[in-house]
Amino acid sequence: MNESSESRSAVLLGATGLVGGHCLEILLGDERYGRVTVLGRRASGKAHPRLVERVGEVERLLDEHPSGFAGADVFCCLGTTIRAAGSQEAFRSVDHDLPVKAARVASAAGARHFLLVSAAGADAGSRIFYNRVKGETEAAVGALPFVGVALLRPSLLLGDRGERRPAEALAQRVAPLLSPLLAGPLRRYRAIHARTVAAAMVRLAEEGVSGTRAVESDQIERLGR
Repeated sequence: MNESSESRSAVLLGATGLVGGHCLEILLGDERYGRVTVLGRRASGKAHPRLVERVGEVERLLDEHPSGFAGADVFCCLGTTIRAAGSQEAFRSVDHDLPVKAARVASAAGARHFLLVSAAGADAGSRIFYNRVKGETEAAVGALPFVGVALLRPSLLLGDRGERRPAEALAQRVAPLLSPLLAGPLRRYRAIHARTVAAAMVRLAEEGVSGTRAVESDQIERLGR
């Protein structure tokens, strides 16, 4: 059963990113959420009567505003690349340490659901650093006592990031041509639009995901339609 708009609230981390930007747009357009709180290093640039925005270093904001998580659906869209971060250590800080801290703060404050954008191939036992970090993040978040945790594992994300990533731009052009070849079990590796991922996150929260659920890219595609 859905909660009323008076009692339902959302907290969004990573609102200026590719998936997070779409997630914010969808949440603000959904009147079932009476309050949408955004925590981020940069302002979203949006104004809305149901939007509460906290701008600053995310780690500090988590320490200063834990009460905002009480009873909330938490959408964690934090993420970077090793190249953009500059080192494996810096990448781990953004893709593991911050999401895990957010989840722990949210859980302690009484948040209901935690929805995390992870990645296809996430595996804590992987020899690939990127996949291992994503898997370790999933394991830490999934172990917390939320009503429900959704670990979304999208494949290559399609959409305009608003920043220059030549290799990824090429991959985005090629990906739609390869999609018809990825059938059966390989469907989970088809490229997926960032808005579809955001729509699936919101749908899972509204439907009341329970327990810990890993959602592969082909499942995200169906949920986000």
